[in-house]
Amino acid sequence: MPNPTTQIIKNKAIVSDDWIILRLTEDQSAETVSVTDGRVIVPLQVWQAQKNTLQNRPELGVWFASDERPEALQGEVDRFSVIAVDFPKFTDGRGYSIAYNLRARLGYRGELRAIGDVLRDQLFYMQRVGFDAFAPRADRSIEDALKGLFDFSETYQTSWDEKSPLFRRAQRTGVEA
Repeated sequence: MPNPTTQIIKNKAIVSDDWIILRLTEDQSAETVSVTDGRVIVPLQVWQAQKNTLQNRPELGVWFASDERPEALQGEVDRFSVIAVDFPKFTDGRGYSIAYNLRARLGYRGELRAIGDVLRDQLFYMQRVGFDAFAPRADRSIEDALKGLFDFSETYQTSWDEKSPLFRRAQRTGVEA
């Protein structure tokens, strides 16, 4: 049963979270772990090992470890309403590439959630590559983390959220000599 006080940031607002994130312990295996009823986000390896059993569950999400490839779900991304990407430590940036590839290459349109060691300083950049939901570290203020989505008013580069660079968006006025 999820903790009713668990909150995440979703679509730039703080909301209650009713999903359970399944993390395997050292004595559990992907093939034999029991997936509880309800809204559960399972590791990719559990989905791959138990697909025949889990595929008919309507409320099932999957999460990627930072060393897994989004192509593992090619052709299947649309069956999940939630896909999460784990950041084992804030200095591990591989999750940014996973998110971008899920959106840009695999066409995923559902909730894309950042989990793990997620800090305020990362949120603005995470949303640029396609994340729309964030589970900040429990020892940090979620209200403060939300402010991280609004740290910058303009972006220079293209990404998932802005297809044109600033120089193409800026109105130029010529100076006559």
